[in-house]
Amino acid sequence: MYKKIVELNDKLSESFFAKQINDVDSRYFGGVIDQKTGIPSPSHTGTGSIIGSWVSAYVNSDSRYYHNQQLANRIDHALSYMIKQQHGDGTISPGWTNYHSPPDTGFLVTGFTHIYQLLKKDNCPEAEVLAKKVRTFLERSIPAMLTGGCHTPNHRWVLTSALYHLYSIFRNEELLSRADEWLSEGIDITKDGEWTERSNGIYNSVSDIFLYHTARIRNEPKLLEYVRRNLDMMQYLVHPDGEVVTDYSGRQDFGNAHHLSQYHLIYRLMTFHDNNPLYAVMSDLAAKNLSEMGPVNNHIMIGYLMFPFLKERFNDKTTLPTKYEIVINGDFPVARNLKKMPLIGHGSKIEHSSMHESFGAPIVRYRQNEESATIMCKNTSFFSLRKGQVKLLGIRVYSSFSPGVIEFDTIKKSNGSYRLMKRMEKGYRGPIPKEYLADIAEESIWYLLPHQHRKLTHNQTFEIEMNINKTNKDEWNIYVKSDEREDVFLQMEFLFSNDGLIQGNGVTKINEKTYFWKSDELVYKTGTNYMRISTGAHEHWMESIGGDREGSNVQAVMVNLLSPVDKNFTIKLN
Repeated sequence: MYKKIVELNDKLSESFFAKQINDVDSRYFGGVIDQKTGIPSPSHTGTGSIIGSWVSAYVNSDSRYYHNQQLANRIDHALSYMIKQQHGDGTISPGWTNYHSPPDTGFLVTGFTHIYQLLKKDNCPEAEVLAKKVRTFLERSIPAMLTGGCHTPNHRWVLTSALYHLYSIFRNEELLSRADEWLSEGIDITKDGEWTERSNGIYNSVSDIFLYHTARIRNEPKLLEYVRRNLDMMQYLVHPDGEVVTDYSGRQDFGNAHHLSQYHLIYRLMTFHDNNPLYAVMSDLAAKNLSEMGPVNNHIMIGYLMFPFLKERFNDKTTLPTKYEIVINGDFPVARNLKKMPLIGHGSKIEHSSMHESFGAPIVRYRQNEESATIMCKNTSFFSLRKGQVKLLGIRVYSSFSPGVIEFDTIKKSNGSYRLMKRMEKGYRGPIPKEYLADIAEESIWYLLPHQHRKLTHNQTFEIEMNINKTNKDEWNIYVKSDEREDVFLQMEFLFSNDGLIQGNGVTKINEKTYFWKSDELVYKTGTNYMRISTGAHEHWMESIGGDREGSNVQAVMVNLLSPVDKNFTIKLN
């Protein structure tokens, strides 16, 4: 494992050489071009990460770039770029978002502290020169870490880790006080291991690795319990091909393909900390898809050099579960918590972030060897299924009652079936009582009127439910039922991956990636795998019922229904 990581880091380090700006007259001199923007970025995923690869190659006697003078020069120029990009307040601006950003600076601080420590341990003069530059960057970041705020839930643990890492070098007690302020907010994780952002592809591992380091420096082992919860949960959120379940994420990994590679370092660290065979197997699985070292704060090569015990062989391993049916967050009090929210005083709004009201919503994970399914509520898609190469990425239902996609509120299991429920309400509002209009002129502005005093009139409701169950070895059934209200336009949207072929006598193309499924059976094939779904319908002509549709990364098949609905869909797998 270690040899593979060293070879990959050397290969990546060399690949970055041609992307470094060598024009001394450029304001980006020393920075490394970001492939997405064409511009260097002083971020933890940009030039900061590349410095991590270069330094870990330079100080590692097992690397072919060990103490390479040309590499030392490149690192020196890259560090000069980072210091030049650092603002007077100690922050950096990634460039693509978050200007003068304390949390983005915090990501760098943890990684740069490790880089500083590696350079200090190295016994060559060039390393000492480089270490001084890293120390300069870190010292200049202190005011930002002492005063800076966050946007997202995970940013709190980014900043906490940064503060403790700075304390490990500079011994400024104010850093500890600020870190304790963040920790006093409490850790945002369910007992089953789900973080607020529900981001299995990206931000779980962010919170995990930063809390690990905070626990290590703070010498507070109880913080590792939160890390364990998430690592334990993740064994049930991996598809047979190693891809992570992202179908219900609250962040940008939603619906995109991610693997476990970002978890390799934290699983490896916790393997040895807990002597845990499950974590050992998960770290091995994460290593199978390694193609990069990761951001500087979670940089795999830096991690192996910082913690040399990771190089050791861990022989006591187990097997990962491949047959299970499990409910995650089944007893988390989502509804009760949401009822408390109006009493808090924030008005359900937080600037530049999200309230993440789906936190703790139940998820059903089913796995039977190569078959993998997810049932979800409080999410735009309520079901996904894959076996072998064939992937039903999601099913959504849209309604004209309250135009847009329906997110079901609950999942309940009964008689072997999972029941998802949604009750919608929509009414009208009467005139504002005159006692609230004393200051209103003859001509008024709509958004300045006290709308909260309007009385509700003609309130209407509409209820719909999905019942999902596994009927036999290779078959699933989805039963859709609404209340008796008539003429609510509904649309079921089946989302398939682009690499498969959609066929069926009742399937007609709307455009390149969108179809109506009007009748009969639909067959979706990928390679030698296929699924058959029955039966389509076309009870109205509408192509779209509100809401954003997926882009070009999926194929969408629509079934048009008109209430009252009482319909079965059967999915058969080969």
